[in-house]
Amino acid sequence: MAVVNGDEAGVPEGAQSRPISSIVIITAVQSQALPLAEKFQLVEDAALSAEGFPWVRYSGVYKNLCLNVIWLGKDLALGVDSVGTVSAALVAYASIQALKPDLIINAGTAGGLKSKGATIGDVFLPSHVAFHDRRNPLPVCDLYCIGTRQAFSTPDLLKELNLKAGKLSTGNSLDICPQDEKLITANDAAVKDMEGAAIAYVADLLKIPIIFIKAVSYIVHDEKPDSDNYLKNLMGGSVALDEAVVRAIEFTNGKRLSEL
Repeated sequence: MAVVNGDEAGVPEGAQSRPISSIVIITAVQSQALPLAEKFQLVEDAALSAEGFPWVRYSGVYKNLCLNVIWLGKDLALGVDSVGTVSAALVAYASIQALKPDLIINAGTAGGLKSKGATIGDVFLPSHVAFHDRRNPLPVCDLYCIGTRQAFSTPDLLKELNLKAGKLSTGNSLDICPQDEKLITANDAAVKDMEGAAIAYVADLLKIPIIFIKAVSYIVHDEKPDSDNYLKNLMGGSVALDEAVVRAIEFTNGKRLSEL
């Protein structure tokens, strides 16, 4: 579960002692949600829909698990994927309130930091997540803005899937300015995304365990602009991501939280 400043938050009573039965997978873009929906034979379900909100839910039963893949949907005015922390937080809250999952998986592609050993196609299972684009130098407010939280600990999942360990940093821009770069470094991040810390914030408030699966689709500050690298490698990163999520679901099936 999410952890604030290193203090582990409690898992809902009884959740550790029974097999996981319900998982919500939150993705930012359609190209990552659809392959998962197809793999697990999920169908589009309007039950989570609300007037004026674009998010899309795919639901069904896979083996012993009730699965829901939810992506943030298309912006109603511009038709692009509704990436970013605002959409992510809204979807996380609505999903938890409506579906009461045992576990949330935030799956997505991310920028990788070469200095932390990240390469295109690597898949990370981040241990911590924090913001890098919220700044307030006032005492305590600075810690609130960074908002460091810890993912639910899954040492066996990390070993079984042979994923990379590291930390995740979240901001609302694909590129980074010098101030963001300093905070990403301060966050000790190996990967950066645009949703993770926002989803972790909501999961922490509602006491739902959360893990992050992030596939590197571009290298931050490579020779070409981040946007060029992102588009060039997005498909490959998405394939690696989907494969890792499928393996994570297979591993999770029939297990308790404590066995991850």
